[in-house]
Amino acid sequence: MNILLTGGAGFIGSHIADAYLNAGHTVTIIDNLSTGSVGNLNTNARFYQMDIREFAIDKIFDEGNFDVVNHHAAQMDVRKSVIDPIFDSSVNILGTLNLLENCKRCGVKNFIFASTGGAIYGEQDYFPADELHPQRPLSPYGITKLAVEKYLFYYDQVWGIHPTILRYANVYGPRQNPHGEAGVVAIFARKMLSGETVTINGDGEQTRDFVFVQDVVAANLIALTQGDTATYNIGTGIETTVNKIYSTMELLLGTHCGKMYAPAKEGEQRRSVLSFDKIKTALAWQPSVTLGAGLDATLNYFKAHPGA
Repeated sequence: MNILLTGGAGFIGSHIADAYLNAGHTVTIIDNLSTGSVGNLNTNARFYQMDIREFAIDKIFDEGNFDVVNHHAAQMDVRKSVIDPIFDSSVNILGTLNLLENCKRCGVKNFIFASTGGAIYGEQDYFPADELHPQRPLSPYGITKLAVEKYLFYYDQVWGIHPTILRYANVYGPRQNPHGEAGVVAIFARKMLSGETVTINGDGEQTRDFVFVQDVVAANLIALTQGDTATYNIGTGIETTVNKIYSTMELLLGTHCGKMYAPAKEGEQRRSVLSFDKIKTALAWQPSVTLGAGLDATLNYFKAHPGA
């Protein structure tokens, strides 16, 4: 397949690019490098440094003859979306519409979208949340992701662009950016390995569903040929507290690390965990990497890449 991958220099996108190329596909990457890194780029992919909001994307579509667009470029920091919701919406909504209009113009019929599970569902009524759970986002980031899902329904019904929507839990793993993407595992890893004090926002008993990046990659490989016009949670079904993440990483490192507590951040829910029953039944996907193994792999990556 000939694939356009947005955000392909980022944490999740770069792993997906590697997997697509290894499977024999042709990959073109668009990334503005605001949080992604040139070092993450696979040299076998064609790369354009560009913002998804730019009209110059038209030329890439004209020349690309793409079979599918995999859309991972986003403003994905919940806290930043609270501070600047206008910027958040310009990237996540207008940028996506720029891509969809080009798909319509050039006849691209398949669109894989990286959405969010926790931020879309908000404070959950039941645990774990399935895809039918009420959608009550508590942050502008979650609102923009939900808005794009609604646009995708429209483009499917009216223009025949078939979306596969993957609602991610909290993805972690090698290459995660501890600065721009606000991933707690990456932030803890960097601070612990450099001897800095770890700051835990709130009491640390807030829970998340932590899913390893290679399991997310596996779902994106399946989505190339299956799952059209469907929405799937990508998670583990297991709640883990932030305190547990800290203590497990401390145990894996074999050393005592300092920590402190700070006020909870606005726009972040108390508990979040996703059911993956739907995608397991429909597409035979399920998570395969345990939390301990995933955290160990992540720590080893940051040990080997101290400047990451």
